[in-house]
Amino acid sequence: MALRMWASSTANALRISCASKAHLSPAFSLSRCFSTVLDGLKYATSHEWVKHEGSVATIGITDHAQDHLGEVVFVELPERKASVSQGSGFGAVESVKATSDVNSPISGEVVEVNSKLSESPGLINTSPYEDGWMIKVKPSNPAELESLLGPKEYTKFCEEEDAAH
Repeated sequence: MALRMWASSTANALRISCASKAHLSPAFSLSRCFSTVLDGLKYATSHEWVKHEGSVATIGITDHAQDHLGEVVFVELPERKASVSQGSGFGAVESVKATSDVNSPISGEVVEVNSKLSESPGLINTSPYEDGWMIKVKPSNPAELESLLGPKEYTKFCEEEDAAH
């Protein structure tokens, strides 16, 4: 714990930011708590991420969120064809610490649900941006994506939020 606090404060003081070559791996930034924030995604202040590709947007909770939740033990997700609305809850994540609602960063129709999470909810902890995605949505208002935060803004938001606690 002491080592993590030292490393976290040192990284913050040095304002460490890592960006790797796109052909090697996705670029990321390190925040005070060493949460990964990927380029190419949009982020909600309620700690969900969106990856919009073609006519589908993939949604999950951020590395920052899963880190604060702790070990995820259960995930509640909507059914396929359900409607989700920007800022409204679509499911819940239960961890050893608490149960938290998951809000949709965009509006639309659920076209796919990550069924792996019912058997392996810990995928949210080990792989929040890849294997731990939650739902895929056909956006009804793609312009809503513009109201979300980019990686730099989200990293700053998390740092300010953590500093306030």
